[in-house]
Amino acid sequence: MSVLLVVIACLGTWLYLHDKNVAILNPKGIIASQQVDLMAFTLILSVIVVVPVFTMLGVIAWKYREGNPKATYEPDHEGSKWLEVAWWGIPIVIIAILSVVTWISTHELDPYKPIASDKKAVKVQVVALQWKWLFLYPEYGVASVNELKMPVGVPVNFEITADSPMSAFWIPNLGSQTYAMNGMSSKLSLRADKEGSYRGSNTNISGEGYADMHFQAVALKDQAAFDAWVADVKQDDASAYLDQDTYDELRKPSKKTPVTQYDGYASGLYDTIMHKYMPMDHAHKEGH
Repeated sequence: MSVLLVVIACLGTWLYLHDKNVAILNPKGIIASQQVDLMAFTLILSVIVVVPVFTMLGVIAWKYREGNPKATYEPDHEGSKWLEVAWWGIPIVIIAILSVVTWISTHELDPYKPIASDKKAVKVQVVALQWKWLFLYPEYGVASVNELKMPVGVPVNFEITADSPMSAFWIPNLGSQTYAMNGMSSKLSLRADKEGSYRGSNTNISGEGYADMHFQAVALKDQAAFDAWVADVKQDDASAYLDQDTYDELRKPSKKTPVTQYDGYASGLYDTIMHKYMPMDHAHKEGH
């Protein structure tokens, strides 16, 4: 009965998720794919323990129920060495396997570790504001709010900080979550392998506008398409320049901020934002 319930629960969950676009289970990048594989591997190992335990629970409860006259009462029975080896040995082996896999995957999926590629990575500096996301492209001289553009198949190296309460940067379809904190520059490397638009969000409660603090990560088909987008932003009359005064206005708390693009921004803006939360002597050393 216990096995049947487990099978029914697994089947029901699979049927429910089969037609659902659950981002974390629908990887579109190399990091997210490795993370899903890791979760599946861990789940399978866990089932090896969970199914036998719940099966034995049901069998023992049924066999030794009060109304079963065939059950033998043996209070002096000392047990079985082979059974003890099994129910201690199997979990120990599984924990050992999980320990090795965790050690390897922790280093392989280190967010600070750049993704190996024969293509030059795109650098993006991310600033978490109340309640919006600012993306700076220092190698291209453009910026955007609540929309992240990247080329398919090209690694993106993120530097992430905050000019607001602590937030958490996460694109489930592409991979790891990383915190955005004042005075600290976190790093993250991701790569989109399929063209499309993926939802990014803040997964750390940061005030009343937190629920709407999300953005679209748009993976363009190749580097040429990305370069074309950069050129369009620079040539678009609707694009503004993000100087310090414009930034000071942008950083004020606001909800559901529309997508905005900037054809340029103040030099060193990211460092200025990060260093204003650092002690003066430390910021001076960082500047050198």
